[in-house]
Amino acid sequence: MAQDSAQQAPDTSPAAPPRALLPLILPALVVGVVSSLLFVGVSVGAEQLQGVLWGNLPDALGIGRYSVLWIFVMLFATGVAVGLVVWKVPGHAGPDPATMGLNAPALPPVVLPGLLLAAALMLAGGPSLGPENPIIAVNVGLAVWLGRRFRPGSPEPLWPALAEAATLGALFGTPVAAALVISEALAGTRTTGQLWDNIFAPLAAAAAGALTTDLVHKATFDLHLPPIAEPTAGDVLAAAVVASVAALLGMAAVHAFPHLHRAFQRLRHPMLMIPAGGLVLGALGALGGPLTLFKGLDQIAELARDPEGWSAGQFALMTVVKLAALTVAASCGFRGGRIFPAVFVGTALGLCAHALVPGVPPALGVASGVLGMLLAITRQGWVSLFTAAVLVASPVILALLCIASLPAWLLVTGRPQMQLHKDGTPIR
Repeated sequence: MAQDSAQQAPDTSPAAPPRALLPLILPALVVGVVSSLLFVGVSVGAEQLQGVLWGNLPDALGIGRYSVLWIFVMLFATGVAVGLVVWKVPGHAGPDPATMGLNAPALPPVVLPGLLLAAALMLAGGPSLGPENPIIAVNVGLAVWLGRRFRPGSPEPLWPALAEAATLGALFGTPVAAALVISEALAGTRTTGQLWDNIFAPLAAAAAGALTTDLVHKATFDLHLPPIAEPTAGDVLAAAVVASVAALLGMAAVHAFPHLHRAFQRLRHPMLMIPAGGLVLGALGALGGPLTLFKGLDQIAELARDPEGWSAGQFALMTVVKLAALTVAASCGFRGGRIFPAVFVGTALGLCAHALVPGVPPALGVASGVLGMLLAITRQGWVSLFTAAVLVASPVILALLCIASLPAWLLVTGRPQMQLHKDGTPIR
């Protein structure tokens, strides 16, 4: 009985007094706004450069914008450009991106300009990676450097937490994603104080980042797919099957990841590794078509506008090609994140399921496919569930996704992740 009473006892962790939390609000808001503006600046700059590289330039040369020749030329040229940055720019654009996840180390200031440049060139040039990892790393490095300079007495872990939360808020346009990620991270650590005391400042930074992005660079994740009115037993089965298939497909890429990384590392020089990766990506882009290029958010919106516009075979081809392109780009040295292209892979797989079995609603197929793929690629449960749910904006689907996450998680937990230790072995 005494043991049962101890287990049922409420949390007695001391709550932080207001005077301890209030001084954190201003730094959190500043970090949130600055992190968002940096993200928007890089994104807009990359979009403008993309318009030149994939529009103005091929038009001036009389070459088809997305012809096989131009896809090869651009992916190889992007590999050369990023390789030059990694080779010659001070800091070498940061550590090997295959070893980095959303929790970025505090990089020295000398590294940050090269990392930003490499990320912008990658986003504009067409490799299948997103902006999240390099932008988080730059914002963390900048926040830590400025925090030490202007608030030297602040706790050291404060600044990375603020920058990561702010960037996640800016990326997703809502602080909810940041709150979920922080809560998941805190669950695996020994922290003092109550949960909301620990996420108070990061949540403020995430809210500031999200609001700033919404004000200056409006974007939405909602694909406006037809909602599900009432779930059926068939919907439950379909969600579980699609999420599980996506998780298995994602795990195939995860298992291939360290082998591809070792193959590129044998070339030993960024001017060989990254251009070689660009050539492979050019071949994949020529095979999969222009929709399989870039980070994938604009492309999933195009797929969702006409779910019946492609056959099951075409969706399957795009799924496999995009997943292969993600794995190659992440392993050869391009600076970028894996979440956004994984969302495209899950979307294409979900629409393939709808094309094969019309009884699977497009919204359900997309959300389940994204959920399973992100669980395999990121191993971030809350991010996976949140991203899948926000794509379709349907309360009914959220319950189905919670059920579908169970078999998908059993397939991925405890297995290698798509992130490596410095010695090249996968993190588990």
